Amino acid sequence: MFILDASTLILTAKIELLDVFLNDIGMVVTIPKAVEDECCGGKKTLDALMIRKALGESRIEVRNVRSRKLVMKLEEDFSMGRGEAEAIALALQEKARILGVDDKNGINACKLLGVPFTTAVGILVRSSQKSLIDRSDALTKLAALARYGRYKNSILEDARRRLEEQS
Repeated sequence: MFILDASTLILTAKIELLDVFLNDIGMVVTIPKAVEDECCGGKKTLDALMIRKALGESRIEVRNVRSRKLVMKLEEDFSMGRGEAEAIALALQEKARILGVDDKNGINACKLLGVPFTTAVGILVRSSQKSLIDRSDALTKLAALARYGRYKNSILEDARRRLEEQS
């Protein structure tokens, strides 16, 4: 199971990588209710419409987190929002293979809790490595991630280098 946090889901939709990702992933993609609310709740943006479409087609499923106590503890201990806390709690609950998270506090929580994770940049680089998108398209999408996301320059430069090294 691949669980997505709102930040990663929104970023992959904004750079028009969501469909490519969902077509290739080969496992159930799940979000918690708080992430659905955060991504789609009353929004009319293109990314919200793309996410809503994927949900409507059952390409992404919504699951509830059983432990409200764990969600509250994650929010408090790691100073994170409800969506990130629910995504991590769901990853722990479902023993997810991987969690897509781009929030710094969420990443730190994953490291401490031993939850395997990736980011929108990681999904982009992997999509290029698997030849799901070509290198020039990947570099264009990376530039879009630089505009939409809050990444350190070192992360973006490393991704750019990895993309450019591919044959």
